[in-house]
Parts: sequence; structure tokens; C-alpha cells
Amino acid sequence: MTSDPQTISDLLAPLDGDAPALSAPDRAELTFNGLRDQIARAGEQLNGFGLGRGDGIAIVLPNGAEMAAAFLGVANAATAAPLNPGYRDEEFEFYLTDLDARAVVVQDGVDSPVRAVAQRLGIPLLELQPELDRAAGAFNLSADISGTAERPGAAGPDDVGLVLHTSGTTSRPKIVPLRQRNLTASARHIRETLALTPADRCLNIMPLFHIHGLIAGVLASVGAGGCTWCSPGFNAMQVFGWLRESAPSWYTAVPTMHQLILTRAARNADALAQTQLRFIRSSSSSLPPTVMAELEETFGAPVIESYGMTEAAHQMSSNPLPPLERKPGSVGLAAGPEIAIMDEDGALLAMGQRGEVVIRGRNVTDGYRNNPEANATAYTRGWFRTGDQGVLDSDRYLTITGRLKEIINRGGEKISPREVDEALLQHPSVAQAVTFAMPHDRLGEEIAAAVVLRDGEQSDERAIRKFVGERLADFKTPRKVVILDAIPKGATGKVQRIGLAERLGLTS
Repeated sequence: MTSDPQTISDLLAPLDGDAPALSAPDRAELTFNGLRDQIARAGEQLNGFGLGRGDGIAIVLPNGAEMAAAFLGVANAATAAPLNPGYRDEEFEFYLTDLDARAVVVQDGVDSPVRAVAQRLGIPLLELQPELDRAAGAFNLSADISGTAERPGAAGPDDVGLVLHTSGTTSRPKIVPLRQRNLTASARHIRETLALTPADRCLNIMPLFHIHGLIAGVLASVGAGGCTWCSPGFNAMQVFGWLRESAPSWYTAVPTMHQLILTRAARNADALAQTQLRFIRSSSSSLPPTVMAELEETFGAPVIESYGMTEAAHQMSSNPLPPLERKPGSVGLAAGPEIAIMDEDGALLAMGQRGEVVIRGRNVTDGYRNNPEANATAYTRGWFRTGDQGVLDSDRYLTITGRLKEIINRGGEKISPREVDEALLQHPSVAQAVTFAMPHDRLGEEIAAAVVLRDGEQSDERAIRKFVGERLADFKTPRKVVILDAIPKGATGKVQRIGLAERLGLTS
């Protein structure tokens, strides 16, 4: 048995009650005593509505301290199911039905399609009223229901605290249940990797309906006794103002956010001069080495690239902090679960051999909900198959060479989109790049790329293709390069290679 905290309430119990836990723009800081009181109060209110452990409660709230506190409060007393507030009617209907949601938390006075959908489905609404005269994150819940919860009180280690859907880019989204012990294990792994202490302050710009923001931005930060400063949602034009106001020691984001922040850096020299970051964290998709180098030069802080996924309650591996070696292009060392490389037949491979990345450990989900077919293919002899292709080097640093479903099969030649991305980003005029497969009548798939040019720079498809062709083999050079003002992204800011050809009209 481990002595580590295995529930959210146990994680927060020993922390300094007078220290700040949550903060937000123009708000007083919520202390750990205040946060614990808020979590307990939310649990009592949920129990009074007849809701308790095991009951799925969808949360549809804007980013901010109230969303962070609501996640912790609901996850500690029931099962939190955060949903993207930007979903449309049909999407809300799918997710609420698939989750078998018992209630939906919405912000009082904020209109949303989920209200009508919940009413149509007979799901009660829990109105969250932010208490703006109190500290950041303070709220009250009200509802037109009452009852006796079947399982009241704070959750135990095996209770499911959080459920999220996979992205579902190639199939029906799968439900990932994460138990309290999964969540707290991942929070501990991140705390240890980043050497987080009560002196740290995290600027959270990640959406709080995504595992990255929920676990790294909130749970790991406050679980270490630090403070999370909650932005109202990512906006590159406001980030430098938030850096000035929040005075963080770190922030975490996806690569596309980092790239957008860099485009604004030159115009915010004063804010940059006042910013003193201990490190910057990047996760959720691959960080091009050129972007890593530019971030480090701009902020004067080490960039720590991590590798995570929902099924692992976020973090799986990470580059370590200095003075240990950070390897650009690598996602670092195992940082929580065990990591191995497996072939198609289930045999573990030696160092240097390429195959599927597999994991096992306390932070890994026990299995998808109500999906025996997916579970049958996702686990092999206790190892969870991530679906990512990678290789471990002689130092056990992991490099992700591609998503197995994203590998481009050009007439039998297998091309990693990431390798082409990195060649494109070496072009002095290219700020962002994403490589993907487009259909081809003879080869099956051909290579295409979308790029965004740097401000004030000019180039064209022919010049960019020629540049890449001088650095990569001919069969790896994109046959089509589309220059865009912005690359289409998913709800969490991640670029989704699968389906991009169709979105850009490159299907014939």
C-alpha cells in the first residue's frame, strides 16, 4: 500500500490553509482553507440535490477560477464530466446521452444550447452563481431538485472522479473514466517532474474541459501547495498582460499556443522584462525544436516538453529540469508510468527499435466505459497501447515518431508527418506548419502541408517545396503546400492532422 494521497480531499488536506490556491484577474486570492471549504460546500449541496459518488455531472462553464473550483468540488463528491462550452446542440445531446449525465452545471445568467438540450432530455440544471464579492473560485449551487444521495460524502480511491471523451478523430469518441487514485497519482508525477513547491504560481491558459489544463494546470499545481492563476481562456493578445498581473513561475500550453505567444513577444518587451519564469511546459502534441529554442531565447527559461494523454490522466513522460539533459525533439524520460515499445504481435522491443508506445502504472485508466471491443485491443498483457509510434534511445529518452493512424503511407513508403513539419519550420518565413495525408488515386496517400507565414514575410508554394526538397528525400517532400492565415485546430488548440485534407478541400 502507498502512503501517497489517493483522493482529492486527501491531496489537499495537509496544505497550508492561509496560502493562496486559486487566483484570477482582478479578484482576491482563494486560500487553501477557502478552497477546502468551497469543495466541502459543493459536496453538501450536491448531496442535497440527491447526487453523490458515481453520479455523472456534466460541467459546462467558461474558463476561470469558478470552473477550476467546480471541477474539484464535483470530482470530490461525484463524477465530473467537463464539456466544451462551445459545443452545438447536437454535440451536447450526444455527450450528455453517452455519459448518462444525472445533472448539468451551468453558470447562472449565461446562455448556452446545453440548457435546451438538458431540458429536452429531462436532465436537471444546477445553476452556479459566482460570488464575485468573495475570493476567486467562490460559488453557490442552486437547483429545483432535492433528494437523498445513494452514496454521499467524499470520494474514495476507487471512485471515478473524472470522465472525459477521447477526441474521436477516426471513430466514435470513447469514454475514459479516471479514478481518484489515477488523478492523484498523475498530479504527484507532475509535481515531482517539475519540482513544484508552494512557492510556485501557475498561469493556466489551457481550457478546463481538457485533461492538460485540469491535471497539470490545476490539480498538480494546487496539489503541490502552489497557486493557479486562472485565465478566462487563451488569448495571445492578453497573455503578456496576464504574465505581468499574475507573476507566475511557470505556465503550460500546447505548441500552437506557444507559437502564437511568440508572435506577440516583440511587441511586449516591457512585460517580458518583468517576467521571471522558472520553466515553461509544453504538452499534448509535439513541440518543434525550433519553437523550443525560440521560447527559451525569448523568455530566458528552460522549456520542458512532456507527453500525455487522457487515458493516462495526462502525463506519461517528460524531459527533466536542468541540470539534467533536455533533448529537443524528445518527450523525455518515463515520468510516472512504465514505458516500453511493443511490436504488432505484442512483443516488447529493444532500445533503438521503433514500435508502438505502451504504458502501465497507477495513473492509467482501468479501461474505457461500456466499450469491450476497444478494451480488447487497447490492452496487451497489462500494457496499454497508446496508438503512438516511438523509439527509446540508449538513455531511455522517448521520441514520438508519429501517431500510428497519422503515418502517411505513400505507395508503401511510410512518412512521419512530424519529420516534414520540422523541415518546413526551418524555412525562415514559416511560423507554423502541419503535414498530413491527402488522397491520391495511384499512391493511396500523398503528402500535403499547411503553413502560416511569419508577420511581414512572403513566400510561395514553389519556394517552400524547393526548400524542403533540399533537406528531405523526394518522397518525403510535400506535393501540395497550402499557405493559410491560420491552421484549423480542435477545441483544445491542438492541430488535428486526420481530416485536415477534407477540411481544406484537398480530397480529389
